[in-house]
Amino acid sequence: MTTVDDLLNLLVLDKVGDNEFNGVSKTVGSPIVFGGQVLAQAINAASRTITNGRVLHSMHSYFLEAGDLECAITYNVSKVRDGGSFSVRRVTAHQKGKTIGILSASFHQKEEGYEHQIQMKTNVKQPEELLSWTDMRNEFGDALPKGLKAFLEVKRPVEFKPTAIANPLQPKDMPPNHDVWFKLKGDVKTLDLATNQQILTYISDYNILVSAMNPHASQANWGNTQTASLDHSMWYFRDFDFSDWLLYTMESPSASKARGFARGNIFTREGKLIASVAQEGLIRPLKK
Repeated sequence: MTTVDDLLNLLVLDKVGDNEFNGVSKTVGSPIVFGGQVLAQAINAASRTITNGRVLHSMHSYFLEAGDLECAITYNVSKVRDGGSFSVRRVTAHQKGKTIGILSASFHQKEEGYEHQIQMKTNVKQPEELLSWTDMRNEFGDALPKGLKAFLEVKRPVEFKPTAIANPLQPKDMPPNHDVWFKLKGDVKTLDLATNQQILTYISDYNILVSAMNPHASQANWGNTQTASLDHSMWYFRDFDFSDWLLYTMESPSASKARGFARGNIFTREGKLIASVAQEGLIRPLKK
């Protein structure tokens, strides 16, 4: 995948029953299905059973089994409730006779109310000052560790620009946070809010566990540590579009018992908070 059109083709599912949908998978550099893809496809399935114009405001999910890239994933949607203001859907993702993930999503009718938000960092570098993953691959090439080079060579529909780059040849412990600008590649058409939310959900599973790995970076790396998303929650606050860079600012309050907890906020360049994310992931040291 190289553009937003490729990503849209991945996220929009085939309807095969009243509340049943099928999806295919694309690798992001891992031998198993990317968790963000399952989340976004599940929300696509849930959204297509909403017929009253309500807008997704939160979702909560668990990853139960690793997904096979070569097999279709079937998403079954249960209509849990359609109340006066909120609609709730439960989605189960199945593959080869197993449930690989579950997700609950809540949709809210548009209402006016009180407003406030936390502020975006004021000292963050702007994306024009930073190297992207593509820039790093092109600039450092064969000097990169083999695994990192292979990861950066995977074609993606999203460009990422971290505000700080660790030296993989001289690893050292760092603070438990991580800030990344991101932007879609290709011609970003006028997309509806539901589609924007599905794309944002897909992207939200990138980078977040880095903040939980950073304090241990002198010892832990992606080659000697087994990592996997265990659960993922997201709250959607305000309308937005993908016409400019968005900032994903992440932190990890805790890691223990081979699990790391991380949370993040996603802002527009102007500082509007559009979503918050929370995830716990497996960060298990591999035995030699």
